[in-house]
Amino acid sequence: MKYLHLIWAALFRRKARTIFTLASVMAAFLLFGLLDSVRAAFGDAGNSVAGVDRLLVMSRISMTVSLPQSLLPRIEAVPGVKEVAYGNWFGGIYQDPRNFFPNEAVSDNFLDLFDEYEMPADQRAAFRNTRTGAIVGAELAQRFGWKIGDKIPLQATIFPQRDGSNTWTFDLVGIFHARDRKEKNRESILFFRWKYLDESRPFDRGRIGFYVAQLADVNQADAVAHAIDAISANSDHETKTQSENAFNRAFVSQFADIGLIVAGIMSAVFFTLILLTGNTMAQAVRERIPELAVLKTIGFSNRSVLGLVLAESVLLILLGGLIGIALAALIVPVMSTQVRGLLPDQVRLATWLFGIAMMIGIGLVVGALPALRGMRLRIVDALAGR
Repeated sequence: MKYLHLIWAALFRRKARTIFTLASVMAAFLLFGLLDSVRAAFGDAGNSVAGVDRLLVMSRISMTVSLPQSLLPRIEAVPGVKEVAYGNWFGGIYQDPRNFFPNEAVSDNFLDLFDEYEMPADQRAAFRNTRTGAIVGAELAQRFGWKIGDKIPLQATIFPQRDGSNTWTFDLVGIFHARDRKEKNRESILFFRWKYLDESRPFDRGRIGFYVAQLADVNQADAVAHAIDAISANSDHETKTQSENAFNRAFVSQFADIGLIVAGIMSAVFFTLILLTGNTMAQAVRERIPELAVLKTIGFSNRSVLGLVLAESVLLILLGGLIGIALAALIVPVMSTQVRGLLPDQVRLATWLFGIAMMIGIGLVVGALPALRGMRLRIVDALAGR
């Protein structure tokens, strides 16, 4: 630390060049912080502890192909199944397509299988007893200013009503909260009664989009899944049963390999950064050849000169990198709010640690050649301008 003032003075010997280089490093690590947070959000999908005791049963062909309601009692009879709920994706639009949020028609006992949702008992009862009843997450209710007793009209994109109307109107009878406040994205959904959908739609009546089977013992998940799929084997409605977490991971993977995309982008960014900062450090050391010779003349060893140049390089990357990730830490919570909790609400500690490790590594790489040149410098040649 006793040479910090010397390193700092050398770093800002050309202030304009250093500031522009710092800005480039800052931009690179700002991008790293943002993209790694996105990667973490997609990577964590399906890793939640919630849902380990639930299996999703859907058509083997596609999640858009419905299944017969006659499967319900047969799934309930499978050993190891504690309770079964079911539902259909509805896909309604509220006022404007830009207001999209998930909405599903579900069985009366649907929330009984999802203990991560909290809702008062009287609101649960109202949901069971109201033909057009609907319940929504607290975040969704806050977003649109809904309160219990409001009527919520949704425009159908899949199922019109039997009378030809495209508008489905629901009575808001309950508002649920996510038990874990880190999973606020679970509060951005609307559920309404499957019976209302089935009796009012003109086609596909008696068909179910998906079943949810709650396990009596999570250790029997594989055996139960195979037993459920065996019910419909070799039929025209074969099923694919998997854990909720496995389904979430498969669903996310349909978009793209987010980790690979992020790695590709950041590799290009950091390769460019190495070239830029490497050129900066090489030029800085080349301009200071006589100064380094003077340092050796007054007693600085070869290793001391090597250390000074490497420290200058690492400090340059650390300053820009820390500012960049700090800016990402300010932006990520805002992004999380805008996308309704689908992103983490802060930059993870792992991102910080990995980022700092990369800063030090890049600093050592870009400073290595200039530092070796300074270490091997011959005093007589340097002072003679050779």
